[in-house]
Amino acid sequence: ASKLSALMFQITSVKIKCHICLCMQVLTVSSSVPLRVSAALSTAEESRVKLESLLEKERVLSNTLQQHLQGAQVWADGIGQVLGQLDTLERHMKYLQYILEEVLTQFHWPFISPPTQTLSPPANAQELNSQLELLVSQLLSLQTSDDLISEKKETPSRPGQSQTPPLSLPIQIMLLPLSKRFRYHFTGNRQTNNLSKPEWYLTQVLIWMGNSSNFMDEKIQPVLDRAGAKVNARVELCRGLLTLAQEKLAQDAPRLLYDDALFCHLVDEVLQFEKELRGTHSYPRTYPGVLHILLEETVFQKWLSVERKMAVEKVDAMLSAEGAWSSQYKDITDMDELKAPDCAETFMTLLLVITERYRSLPCPRAQLSFLALQKELVDDFRIRLTQVMKEESRQPLSPRYCAILNAANYISTVLSDWGDNVFFLQLQQAAVSVGEEILGPLGATETGRLASLEGSLFEALLALLERLRGDMLGRLLDAVMRDVKEKAQPYCKDRWISLPSQNDQATMSLSSSACPMMLCLRDHLLQLQQMLCLPLFQTFWQGLAERLDNFIYEDLILYNHFNEGGVAQLQYDMTRNLFPLFGHYCKRPENFFKHVKEACIILTLKVGPALLLCDMLKQSEEDEGILNHQQPSPESALNELGVYKLAPSDVQILLNLRSAWLKQ
Repeated sequence: ASKLSALMFQITSVKIKCHICLCMQVLTVSSSVPLRVSAALSTAEESRVKLESLLEKERVLSNTLQQHLQGAQVWADGIGQVLGQLDTLERHMKYLQYILEEVLTQFHWPFISPPTQTLSPPANAQELNSQLELLVSQLLSLQTSDDLISEKKETPSRPGQSQTPPLSLPIQIMLLPLSKRFRYHFTGNRQTNNLSKPEWYLTQVLIWMGNSSNFMDEKIQPVLDRAGAKVNARVELCRGLLTLAQEKLAQDAPRLLYDDALFCHLVDEVLQFEKELRGTHSYPRTYPGVLHILLEETVFQKWLSVERKMAVEKVDAMLSAEGAWSSQYKDITDMDELKAPDCAETFMTLLLVITERYRSLPCPRAQLSFLALQKELVDDFRIRLTQVMKEESRQPLSPRYCAILNAANYISTVLSDWGDNVFFLQLQQAAVSVGEEILGPLGATETGRLASLEGSLFEALLALLERLRGDMLGRLLDAVMRDVKEKAQPYCKDRWISLPSQNDQATMSLSSSACPMMLCLRDHLLQLQQMLCLPLFQTFWQGLAERLDNFIYEDLILYNHFNEGGVAQLQYDMTRNLFPLFGHYCKRPENFFKHVKEACIILTLKVGPALLLCDMLKQSEEDEGILNHQQPSPESALNELGVYKLAPSDVQILLNLRSAWLKQ
């Protein structure tokens, strides 16, 4: 229509211009030359042609407009009918809503405070029940017949939020008074609308859920079941109430991004609310709660940032505390197996708390982001342990050095256990598909190990902690061995070749020169057994036994020559004194001193067997490369004597250390 009006105006303007032009040409024709008359006529002809063209366009546009109006009339009639139906439905719903509200009021709905058992039922309870059932069934039928409601488009879901169907009409109506109360108290300038007190409205929602649960189960659910509605009345009411909390949280959360204290408080309250919602009120996990509000990108990044900041501050505080390197269970034997210092135990408790905070998040990517934060914190704590260890490395036998070692072992033990936990195994599978976006490039080998569950999410950290633990144990063993070697020097230089025979002594006793070494060993073992946790102490004493075995074999046995009395004294010192020192920690300590034990076997041989063994070893050496099936191999002959560790060449050296045999 607007195009047609514009066209008519244009045509009229052209007509007026043509008329004015002709009049002016006629008025001046008497005084103009014939050329000007000719030009005026030519202009008039052009105007006439344009006018005819415009008139033709006007006719075409007019016909098109008429056709459009005729077609639109059909749609207008249809829309009118729909609007009429909507008006009828709305009036019916308003009517039913007014009567449902009246009936619910008779049932004392809504339950703002906990319902009491002493509350007497209405006199016309049976009639009210019948009315309630009739009204609910009519509302459900109304909702089913309304295409605009039953085909309502689902709103796009937030991260971690699943799509849910619209609430049933009876529940929507039941929610109206509660929604009105909620908005009255928690919007606008009310004192109850306080940003620093999110627990007020979250607790209120939970209270309403609890107060209404029995009524929904006993009164509404049977009606819904008889009406054929496949819904849970109590869950539906919770869904509706959750909408109020979700809207409020979505409004408040962005306003707290610049206040760490209030933001942390909000997160704590939301997590507690979600826990009670799923636990106390048995809200299905298939429906979204309120955690998806925390997964909005800006809010989630703020959450991660605050968790990191607070964790670092707590680590600083726990490491600088007075009792950081002592165990709170040191006086309770049964509870102090790992001997973890307070700082390590508090740190792992901190990580466990973080795990519990993000465990229920509905989005694997968000969970993996928190896992990456935990791994970052563990690595930072490991670096701090390394720095403190280097400060104490000059005194590796000090209680603090051992406490650092216990801390590294404790963290490693807990992370190993977490690697087998079902929750972290599920995260491990998620990391295979989406982990590189958050945890960084994993590599084909690591991805394969994670997918096959051969490795764990903490594998790299465990390797670094194991390296720290191995380095510290090595330093500890070095310190003990330095002390032992210093105390053992007189023993190593004893006159083993001129000691009295066993027959010349009434009773055998420990060599006096060995006493300082034995006392040193005993003291260190007792001291470190008290300071190290059991797994570390087992590794320590086994490493000490291995080093001690090599030291005595190389620096004492191979360094000296022995007479019969010297061999007997050496065997007595080893079997009756050294080995029993380690007998407190295992049943057969001699198995950890294979060099010394087997050297004693060779050195204590009688002259005849020793000479035969010596001849056989020499013959075997001469016949090397020649197969002789009748001659037993040197190894089999040594095995018969109980020698498995020493090689034939080592045995030959030992045989040459006996002074009596050298003369023969």
